[in-house]
Amino acid sequence: MGLWATSNGKSLITAATLILLPLFLSFVITRLRPQIQDQNIVTEVSGVKIERNPSQSKLDQLGVTAWRTWEGSPSKFPWTFTAKETMFLLDGKVKVYCDGSDESFEIGAGDLVEFPKGMKVIWEVTQAVKKHYYLEK
Repeated sequence: MGLWATSNGKSLITAATLILLPLFLSFVITRLRPQIQDQNIVTEVSGVKIERNPSQSKLDQLGVTAWRTWEGSPSKFPWTFTAKETMFLLDGKVKVYCDGSDESFEIGAGDLVEFPKGMKVIWEVTQAVKKHYYLEK
């Protein structure tokens, strides 16, 4: 019997791999998970920045819960952002049409969204919305 074989003929390397590989993967996943969660991807559509499901630590850092609240039922209306507005949607869905474009994009619960000052849109609330919002001075 060689150095790398057990009494039943299975290699020690295989046994070690079966024991150590799950431990190694668990360690790697645990170490990388916080970094992955803090690197939410921000997309930009027609000048609007959208971050889907930002971390609670980011929301806390921004002070979102201290922002004003707005609620709206399903409706469709034009809107001009007279200041840069950052919002965090708590509930609902909105379809946004940017001025001069037939294309739209959707934002909804869990999205952190930034609209630039001066942007004109058609705001179509497709599911009742509740949001926190902050207007930059």
